[in-house]
Amino acid sequence: MPTTMTHRERAIAALECRVPDRIPTFELEYQLAPLMFGHDFLYSHQLGGLTQKEIDYKIEENANFMVEVYDELEYSIIPMSFMSEEHVIATAKHIHRLTGGKVLLTHHGDGTFEIPDGNHMYDFAYRIADDPDEVHEEAERRMNWAMERNKRLFDAGIESFILCADYCYNSGPFLSPNMFREFITPYLAKIIDHIRSMGGYAIKHTDGNIMPILDQLIECRPHAIHSLDPMAGVDIAEVKKITAAAGVAICGNVNCALMQTGTDDEVRASALYALEHGKPGGGYFYTTSNVPFRGLPAERYRMVLDIWKEHRDY
Repeated sequence: MPTTMTHRERAIAALECRVPDRIPTFELEYQLAPLMFGHDFLYSHQLGGLTQKEIDYKIEENANFMVEVYDELEYSIIPMSFMSEEHVIATAKHIHRLTGGKVLLTHHGDGTFEIPDGNHMYDFAYRIADDPDEVHEEAERRMNWAMERNKRLFDAGIESFILCADYCYNSGPFLSPNMFREFITPYLAKIIDHIRSMGGYAIKHTDGNIMPILDQLIECRPHAIHSLDPMAGVDIAEVKKITAAAGVAICGNVNCALMQTGTDDEVRASALYALEHGKPGGGYFYTTSNVPFRGLPAERYRMVLDIWKEHRDY
């Protein structure tokens, strides 16, 4: 198939479980800009104390840099996760102008409960046992907040949302499947329904072993699931069979741990396995199993992108 699609068209085809001209790629976050491109993206805290004119200049400069970076990496979806909502919206306008709207933009969009940190895990467990109604009330507030924010971002041209609440350890979800169905699934489903009602795209992210709750994630009707964590034993071949039948795309899952500590042969084997089982029939994004994180050798990330380029065409 000739390469004729724009990045945006390619991403949408994959999100809709169609077969694009080639496999699209993106990452939840890209943290290697300082290493591979000389400096980092702009963060909102760096704008403190500046005049509005100076802020506007910095944001436009950063938008130009983002377009340069993601064009070089050939991402079909640009992650917009480094700044406050106000600055993200301003940046999105510049990126759309610079790219002619030919790239899909994404931002964090979840509002459901995620794994509490160690200081709050017991508190959360006690609240579920002692006052489940209050937990539901908080879940409702969080959901409404997320939907209101997502609407503002969508109106500013951000058409896809990464739902970044982590639910799972390597051993499985932090709530039992029955408790997950009570305290998370209904709220996640409503957030996704709201994104769909606007004409947007929802990509559900969670690390860890998702298999005990994969059926519930699919029931919530995300367009895609990310990241299919191989470090938790999640097999992309098994997941692809399940999600393809349900009309849900997948994003994954080159093993990040191997990219940092494994051999070149192990990394190549992981990348080829992901491509072999993710690619058939479309509905697939080639990504790492988490993010290209700070400390990851740049040559390893270049390597997995080179493997993608060898096999991306349909």
